[in-house]
Amino acid sequence: MTNFCSSIALSALVAFITAATITGLVRRHTLRHSVIDIPNERSSHTEPMPRGGGLAVCVVFLAVIAVLGVIGWLPLRLVMAFAGGGLLVSVIGWIDDHHPISAGWRAIVQLMAAIFALWCLGGLAQIDLGSATLPLGWLGSVVGVIAIVWLINLYNFMDGIDGLAGIQTVCAAGMGAMLFAMKGYLGLSAVCTLLAAACAGFLVWNWAPAKIFMGDVGSCFLGYTFAVLAFLGESTAAFPALVWCILLGTFVWDATFTLLRRVFAGEVWYRPHRTHAYQRLVQLGFSHRQVAVGTLVANILFLWPLAYASVVYPGLLVPIVVFTAAIAWTVWFLVQRAYQRHIAIPHRLAQK
Repeated sequence: MTNFCSSIALSALVAFITAATITGLVRRHTLRHSVIDIPNERSSHTEPMPRGGGLAVCVVFLAVIAVLGVIGWLPLRLVMAFAGGGLLVSVIGWIDDHHPISAGWRAIVQLMAAIFALWCLGGLAQIDLGSATLPLGWLGSVVGVIAIVWLINLYNFMDGIDGLAGIQTVCAAGMGAMLFAMKGYLGLSAVCTLLAAACAGFLVWNWAPAKIFMGDVGSCFLGYTFAVLAFLGESTAAFPALVWCILLGTFVWDATFTLLRRVFAGEVWYRPHRTHAYQRLVQLGFSHRQVAVGTLVANILFLWPLAYASVVYPGLLVPIVVFTAAIAWTVWFLVQRAYQRHIAIPHRLAQK
């Protein structure tokens, strides 16, 4: 175990430095080729910014997966699950960062990646609820594909301000590494640790004020990677996939509640917008740094202990997920209401 920890610590340092270096090179490339995100009415930033920095995370993580496969820490099917679909998602994201692609083509590629991942992992025959299992049969594959595609897009939706997606990745992957190690799955613990290290290297450039954005290449890739990790936890019986609804709680619930609100309001839900709770906080006057730090604190003080408890006491899993969702909805609702009151003040003053 000591040798394992030493090897992972050294590997994490190498992943961190490599990702930070590659991000700098990507920034130079995007500036030279004008791969720039121009602010508009739906943006949370005010200055043009190069995008595509998440490519560094993809390159480093896929290299890590290959090495772990070669040395025997990961079986071939897991290497294929991470690398095969991950390459599809990252390539289409990189192209989209340079030349926008229609939503239809992106959806086709994401569906292909999701189907490939489930094929590599042997499908999703059941869902572990902690104290019981819910058999799904053939329906599990449909649920699994939808879940993977949703998480890919969810992560993309939530990557809208400096440092947010990076800090959430470091937090979720870091705690995931501890939970996998606690259950004896050292290979998957290494995967999570090195994912966190690679994203931390990217954060050197993306922390507020950002010098480069993650872009679709990074955000979609991270969503896909976490989906694979969730189903791996399920298929290996390390810990249930639902635990990732806790570890990724700040993203999962904000994106889900916002999507449902838009659908029920009759809005075109897939169009760009600025109505997520994290975006409302920025519009209320909080800085990107404050929102990112708040996310960090919420993970460490709230989500980490709940995730740990759900693994140690499996019977509490479903109640903890429901409790997390209820707290998240309360925060989401209060932020949305505060924003509505905020924009109503100038209107009332104008009427006087």
